[in-house]
Amino acid sequence: MVTVDNLTVSYRQHPALHHISGTFAAGSLSAVIGPNGSGKSTLLKSIMGLLKPAGGEVRTTTPRQHIAYLPQLTEIERTFPMQVRDCVLLGCWSSVGVWGGISRSMQSRADAAIRTVGLEGFEHRAVGSLSSGQFQRVLFARLLVQDAQLILLDEPFNAMDSRTTAALLALVHQWHTQGRTVIAVLHDDAQVAAHFEQTVLLARELVAWGPTAQVLTDPNLQRARALAEAWDDNAEICHTDEAAV
Repeated sequence: MVTVDNLTVSYRQHPALHHISGTFAAGSLSAVIGPNGSGKSTLLKSIMGLLKPAGGEVRTTTPRQHIAYLPQLTEIERTFPMQVRDCVLLGCWSSVGVWGGISRSMQSRADAAIRTVGLEGFEHRAVGSLSSGQFQRVLFARLLVQDAQLILLDEPFNAMDSRTTAALLALVHQWHTQGRTVIAVLHDDAQVAAHFEQTVLLARELVAWGPTAQVLTDPNLQRARALAEAWDDNAEICHTDEAAV
């Protein structure tokens, strides 16, 4: 589904990801972990095509319109005056475009998704009035409507209560059962071990990539911490074949 080939992504010519290679198989359920600043979000944005590589490439077998991306909550503007139902219907954007209309079947799908995430009765609430957990449920409902084959989640359970986390994890497992490919950036190693079959451990460079039990080992985690501490943002510029972003 996704091939990462010698990928380097740079900010101000200093690498956020440094020569990363690996593959995400179709239908796989994968976690991306690592210390703060290790390039986890950068990897998801690179897969989505939001960042231009300084070197290497990312190849996907899925058309862009069939890829769903959920950024961190801190990156989403919540003050825009929009109701819950309209926010969920944005999941139909790839189907209707700018000038297309919303059909009754799309409206029914949106209402069903709202019920699935436990927000029935919230359809006409302003998204700005919701708690963080409620708003994250809305975003998952939008993903349900989008019906994507490749789903990218950046810290989807961060600052969520246990009830919301359990409900959203159930949806992630549902997508996996349906054969969709899910890649999630996470911080909770215990959560990764319990729910994700594959794991990528980053520290700007690749530490380990494979079955979760083989990646979540003390030597690997210690190496990731050591690499993160050793990176110098004032180090010599990383030169690659292409211009850095």
